[in-house]
Amino acid sequence: MDKDIFKDHTDYWLVADNIKDLYLSDGSILSLIDFERVLDEMDLYAFKNWQLGELEDGPVIKKYSVGCTFMWPYNLMPDPSGARRLLPFDCKVKFKKTRIKIPIKIEEPDDYIPGTRKARLIEKPVWLVEIVMPKSLITDIRTGSVELEGEDLDLEDLDAAYEEDLDSQEFKNDEAQQNDEAQQNDTTAQPAI
Repeated sequence: MDKDIFKDHTDYWLVADNIKDLYLSDGSILSLIDFERVLDEMDLYAFKNWQLGELEDGPVIKKYSVGCTFMWPYNLMPDPSGARRLLPFDCKVKFKKTRIKIPIKIEEPDDYIPGTRKARLIEKPVWLVEIVMPKSLITDIRTGSVELEGEDLDLEDLDAAYEEDLDSQEFKNDEAQQNDEAQQNDTTAQPAI
């Protein structure tokens, strides 16, 4: 696989540093929140194990896209059917099996790396999933609107209209108005006796 796609974050401490850097940047946090909102709106978390993923790298913000890499334990692979939900929206999803070094629980002095105060690391198999989505999709989900034939429609208003059945009420009002107009035309067309 292409090494640029999955960076060599095989060390737990490197992943932890990435998360620390993320919290120090407001722009990255906002991008990550928007990214997660899209995943939630696409109902990705309804698929098996998707809610268990941990951020491993990202967000990587480019001119037209935002990408994040998430990690799962090897025996808890996320359902690939969930990833397929993103494909029609021009998202790119890549899976990779790899290994990561994680610290062991310190129970005795031999559990430290010699000469340090850090725990020894052991390798564990994991799944990495990189998701790259277009910024236009993130913007559409964030604003909650869709442009239809040059007119912006608020998705919340549209959903509320369906819930209240306002569309059928409006149809009934239009039909009643047409009937009234037809009756007026009939009365004006009848000759006076």
